Amino acid sequence: MALFRRGTKDAAHDEVEVDPSDQELGTEDVPEPEPDDVTDDEPGEPTGPWDASQVPPGDGRLDLGGMRLAVAPGAKVHMETKGQVVTLVRVELDGSELQLAPFAAPRSEGIWDEIREEIAQQVTSDGGTVDDLPGPFGRELLARVVVRTAEGRTGQRVVRFIGADGPRWFLRGVITGRATTDAEAAAAVEQFFAGTVVVRGTEAMPPREPLALQLPGQVGPAPVPEPAPVDPFARGPEITEIR
Repeated sequence: MALFRRGTKDAAHDEVEVDPSDQELGTEDVPEPEPDDVTDDEPGEPTGPWDASQVPPGDGRLDLGGMRLAVAPGAKVHMETKGQVVTLVRVELDGSELQLAPFAAPRSEGIWDEIREEIAQQVTSDGGTVDDLPGPFGRELLARVVVRTAEGRTGQRVVRFIGADGPRWFLRGVITGRATTDAEAAAAVEQFFAGTVVVRGTEAMPPREPLALQLPGQVGPAPVPEPAPVDPFARGPEITEIR
């Protein structure tokens, strides 16, 4: 059984922590999609994230409704909730944090190029700096985001924004901690991101609407969150701990 702990951050939001070790989940236990379902990638580059059509359910991944996570040993998955709606999924892994958010996207084209440009504009308009660089999943952003501490001081925080366009969905990742500067830590976080399965569903949804997420073991369909544009900071670095 998974271990769930509800926090008391405020009256409107709870936090649930899932201890994957109790479920004996691990990336080494999760089968990869069949070769016929996988597009060709450059040698040495990670594959994924996956579409639900490529990976059947019941494969050992942690089922959160709109996405399933291949949880690595030692990873801690936290979910912030408002009522029965999961509003944020963040993963702690050996000194790094990865925040994950799946969204609906158009059938005909991806949206990561457009969103990446919007993130860059927002970071720079807030006084930060950003570099658009090649990464294991295509283009990504390495940003130095202006943050304010609890004491009122201003500083910068290094953040990686990664993204993957899938069939009618988009998965965004926000990376902080060791994985922004340490290659070994980055590889572990990238493997986690690559192992994610996005469950888009067949219903019509406007582009950028968040996919409904649910707590593990929740019975029935997950409540649908309020439609919102992809805001890199609403579920991004401003909620992470400043070290």
